[in-house]
Amino acid sequence: MKPVVALVGRPNVGKSTFFNRLVGERLAIVDDTPGTTRDRIFSDADWNGVTFTVIDTGGLDPTHGGKTPLSIGSAEFIDEIRSQAQVAIEDADVVVLMCDGETGVTAADKEVADLLRRSQKKVGDERRPPIFVAVNKCESVSRRDQAAEFYELGLGQPYAISAIHGTDTGDLLDDIIKAFPPQEEQEEDESVKIAIVGKPNAGKSSLLNRLLGKERAIVSPIAGTTRDAIDSRLDFEGVPVTLIDTAGIRRRGRIDPGVERYSVVRSFKSIERADVALLMIDAETGITAQDAHIAGYILEAWKSCVVLVNKWDAIEKDTYTMDAYSNEIRHQLNFMSYVPLLFISAKTGQRVDQVMPLALQVQEERLVRLTTSKLNNLLQKAQDVHPAPSRAGRQLKIYYATQVRSDPPTFLLFVNDPSLMHFTYARFLENRIREEYGFMGTPIRVIPKARREDD
Repeated sequence: MKPVVALVGRPNVGKSTFFNRLVGERLAIVDDTPGTTRDRIFSDADWNGVTFTVIDTGGLDPTHGGKTPLSIGSAEFIDEIRSQAQVAIEDADVVVLMCDGETGVTAADKEVADLLRRSQKKVGDERRPPIFVAVNKCESVSRRDQAAEFYELGLGQPYAISAIHGTDTGDLLDDIIKAFPPQEEQEEDESVKIAIVGKPNAGKSSLLNRLLGKERAIVSPIAGTTRDAIDSRLDFEGVPVTLIDTAGIRRRGRIDPGVERYSVVRSFKSIERADVALLMIDAETGITAQDAHIAGYILEAWKSCVVLVNKWDAIEKDTYTMDAYSNEIRHQLNFMSYVPLLFISAKTGQRVDQVMPLALQVQEERLVRLTTSKLNNLLQKAQDVHPAPSRAGRQLKIYYATQVRSDPPTFLLFVNDPSLMHFTYARFLENRIREEYGFMGTPIRVIPKARREDD
C-alpha cells in the first residue's frame, strides 16, 4: 500500500488548492466560500519518484445548521474536529495541518493542534504519524517571516508556503517523503479478493455474515455502522478468498466530515485492491444515482463486478417484477451492460449460495487470455461485417491486434492512425470480443496504437 498523507485543518485555509497542486489536476472544487469541498477527496501524487496517496478532508464546518457560527468551545465543533483528527492519525502515515498565514494563529488552529497531539498519544509508537504544520498564503516576504508565530502550536517547524503559486512547497514535500515509514515487502497473496460495496444500509454486513456463516461484522439498521474495511478469509471449494466488507458510500455532498468522510476513502481503496466488487443495491429503494456513481468508480478502477439486488424478500412480486427491475438497472448502468445481476436476500439466505460461484466465475473470465491468431480472426470478421468508419476521407485500418495483459483484459490494436478510432467503433469491437469469449462482469480495454516501421 502507498503511504497516505492527510490534509487537515479549519475551512478556507487552502487544503483543496494544495491537494490539487500535489495531484496535478483539479479534482477538488476550490472556492473562497468555507466548506466548498464536496467532490473526490483522495488521489495519488508523486514527488521525486515517490508515489503516495493524498486525502483532502474538506475542512471543518464552522456553522451549526448553516446559520449560527459555532463557538470554539461548543460541543458540536469539538466533536467535529476530534473525529477528523482521530481518524487522520489512525489512517495516515503523515498528517499535514494546514493554517492560514494571512489570518495568523487562531483559536481554531490551537484546538486542532491540541486534538492532533492528544490523538497521536492514543496511537502506538509504531503507528504514530508525524505532523507537519503548513502555513499557507505566504506569498510575500513579510508573511513568510510572520509564519514563525505558528511555533506556538507546539508541533515543530512551520513551513511557509503558497499552495496557489507553489512557493516553497518543494521543501515541505522533501521532508514529508523522508518521514514515510519504510515500505515492507508484503507476502504475495494469491487469494481472490472480493469487495462488498454499496450505499449505507444496503445489507453488506448481513451478506458478509451469511457468506462466512458467522457474525463477523456488526449488523445494524442504522446507516453507516461499518466504519472500516474489514478483511475476512475463507476457503470456498478449494479456492482461497478474501472478503472485504466496506463502509457504505453516501451520495456526493452527503458525506460528513471526519469519520464518515474517511470511511468513504477506505471503501474506495477497498475497491482498488479487489479483483471483483459485489455492488449491493437495495431493492426497496431501487437503483439510485449513487449506485450508478459507485458502479462508475468500479469501472474507473477497471475492476470486475457483480450487481446484487438485496432485500428481494421484502418486495411484492408478480411475473414481471424481476424483469422490470432488471430493465431499470440495465438502463441506469448502461455503461456496464456486461455485468451479471443476481436477486438475493441476505436476511433469508435466498440465492446467497449463488454469490460466491458467480463471483469466482467472473474472476476466472477476467484472467482469460486470447491467442493472437484467434483475436485477429475475430477482428477481421468484425470488420467484414462492419467496416471501420472514415473521417475527412481517411479510413481507419487495423493491421493486427494482440492481448497485452489480463486483469483486466487489455487488447492493443496496431492501426494507421489512432485518432480515427471512434469510441463507438471501439465499443463495437469490444462487444464482438464478448460475444465470442464472454469476459462476463469484466471491463475490457481496447487501445489503438500507431504502427511503426519496426512493428
